Amino acid sequence: MLIFEKREIKYRNTPTIFFALTAFFLICFFAPACPAQESSSQIKSSPQGTHTLTLTVNGLERTYIVYVPRTYNPAKKTALVIMLHGGGGKAKGAMWETGWADKAEQEGFLAVFPNAMPPNPKQRSSFVFNPQLWNDGSDRFFPGSSAPDDVAFINAMIDALIARFAVDEKKIFLTGFSNGASLSFLAGIELANRIAAIAPVAGACWPVSLKLSSPVSLLYITGTEDPLNVIEGGVPRLASGQSDKVRGKPKPPVRDSIMKWAKALACPAAPANTVKNNGVSVETFRPCSHGSEVVYITVEGLGHTWAGGRSLLPETMVGKTTDKINANDVIWDFFQKHVKAP
Repeated sequence: MLIFEKREIKYRNTPTIFFALTAFFLICFFAPACPAQESSSQIKSSPQGTHTLTLTVNGLERTYIVYVPRTYNPAKKTALVIMLHGGGGKAKGAMWETGWADKAEQEGFLAVFPNAMPPNPKQRSSFVFNPQLWNDGSDRFFPGSSAPDDVAFINAMIDALIARFAVDEKKIFLTGFSNGASLSFLAGIELANRIAAIAPVAGACWPVSLKLSSPVSLLYITGTEDPLNVIEGGVPRLASGQSDKVRGKPKPPVRDSIMKWAKALACPAAPANTVKNNGVSVETFRPCSHGSEVVYITVEGLGHTWAGGRSLLPETMVGKTTDKINANDVIWDFFQKHVKAP
């Protein structure tokens, strides 16, 4: 999620000191980690734990964090889950907010947290002044040709991970939050030949036309009270009602993104079944092409936060968290059912 645009802080009727302190905390928390200088042989000989790695794509140095569980065995191929942080966030923050590293440890898969690029890559990234943003196909954040090719970055990162680790190429999955969720849609389209399934949380599918070269199953989660990913569509706003130029571009209704993907998978126009329990609604679209499916989950009262996770920002800005569901558990269960066809 993106709260500030470069050097303009446009919030009225809110104490300046509150936002200054919030911004200071986020800058400190998201301070970039020093890239670990592991070689491939070093990682393979002692892989368990967290590794920060670098990769050069189109002349830009990109970084990503890999969490390797204790059960990792280089002689046995394992699943790969890529988590894309929200706009203005960083890989380190996404690890803390979502808990995907803990889930990877429990289930024995590789969890990867890439870093987006800031608008000015020559300067240090900053949540307030130079936020890290994904080029998600919305044309919201980068001026013209300076926009990085983040799909190319993800593709190259997958190649690098396969070279370093025992990755099961039939089990490469992509999830993301907010701006990262929107990129997961775009990457799911452009890398359909290698992504088995995607699980966007609180983002939009921006491409107008959608064709998949290979089936990619979709699980989507959002909250009914998300001010930055309004279910009916329109201009995103903070829970306080404030907005700015960055959030000035209206988002499509969430169901439009769901139905666009369902159509691309040749799913029925109506869900096969809908289950509602404890404020959680689950719509399942099937049968779809080659055993794929689309699942659309809405959580009553949930704001712009990761379900079952933690939020760095206060409720007054992004809305409420929830324990009605744990997004990691739901997403991982879904991923396990959708292995890439040969």
